[in-house]
Amino acid sequence: MIPPTWQPPSSIEHGLYEARLRGDVSAYYDLVAQADLYLAQPRAYADANPDSVRFDPCWNPHTRTQCLVVYTAGMLPAPVEDPVFVTGSLGWFAKSWSPTDPPYLVVNPGSPCEGVLQAGEEGRAHWLWSASKNDHPGCRPHPAVLTLMVGGALHGEVAFGLAAGAHIMVNNGLFWNAMAFHGAGYTQEKESLSEWWGVSTRTKWLEYVDELLRADMVSELWEYALGLRHDTGPLTPDQWHEAADRALQVRHVGASAAYLHRTIDSVLAYEARFRTDGLLADDAIIRTVKAWDYGRASCMARWGVSTRLGTLQEAEAAVHRAGRLVHATYNSWADFSASYALGRCLHFDKGEFGDYYEGVLQSHRLLMTDPTSPWLNIPWA
Repeated sequence: MIPPTWQPPSSIEHGLYEARLRGDVSAYYDLVAQADLYLAQPRAYADANPDSVRFDPCWNPHTRTQCLVVYTAGMLPAPVEDPVFVTGSLGWFAKSWSPTDPPYLVVNPGSPCEGVLQAGEEGRAHWLWSASKNDHPGCRPHPAVLTLMVGGALHGEVAFGLAAGAHIMVNNGLFWNAMAFHGAGYTQEKESLSEWWGVSTRTKWLEYVDELLRADMVSELWEYALGLRHDTGPLTPDQWHEAADRALQVRHVGASAAYLHRTIDSVLAYEARFRTDGLLADDAIIRTVKAWDYGRASCMARWGVSTRLGTLQEAEAAVHRAGRLVHATYNSWADFSASYALGRCLHFDKGEFGDYYEGVLQSHRLLMTDPTSPWLNIPWA
């Protein structure tokens, strides 16, 4: 039974608590092996040594020894300037441990789901055994709807704005509603933001948040093509192409006729597949792909917190604004999701119906069916 004064922050900690209550050591180890473990680091060291991790032990009053302390995602404090947290799997810790390191690894110290893992040779063999049963070692286990029940927004306008970024968070197996965001850990978040976005400074982060909220990163050509169909009214594919030819004769749209026609064909192909796969209603069309930017804006705001490029207050304001824009532009979460999916597919998948398509389809299905999904629990109206 969970203590009346303690609520597990997420399903991760709930599972650990239940295993501990049963005295099921193997189940506890297995659950730890499935989770990311967050280890505090001095920020200056993490910045100077992104490929290295320090094991800084501390005194544990229960074991009366030095130990290394790690936390699961739901137990993390709000991000501060220093320290930062980096992540590792239980298997990684087992392989990285040296004879001079502490005799214990302590998970979530002082909480009802605390675990003290022996770090001797026999203990680490148990860690490795549990890690070997994990299909996805060293990362979040798989796309999933994960909710932070304590410390995360569950209702209201901020929660709505966070839910706008749920496609990305579900795909990455991260809490959809963590405003005080650590993500995959400080160094990995910095690396990802730099690699995928070229963002490594506060100035660039602020610029990109603003651009995404204005939907300025969405291709003007995509919006132009969709706008032709929406403004003209119901069109057959041939009529849509004819409307594009007429438009090209009277105005410059910044692209060749061939590219505009290829875009129309791509949209039609994706809409047909979306209908087959249940992502779009049979009689529906996609009016705009601004959702692609609004959803990313919600996440970009939080990436600024995890990388310490922005403050929590700045991020919350941006998330709030993203939510308002989504609500003003779309009629439902399903409407928003189809728009987001089309933007992602036009940008990444490029008509291949490959991993990028399958990924966005999987996150859509989870968000439309999982009982814990914000899209089923946060009213649109």
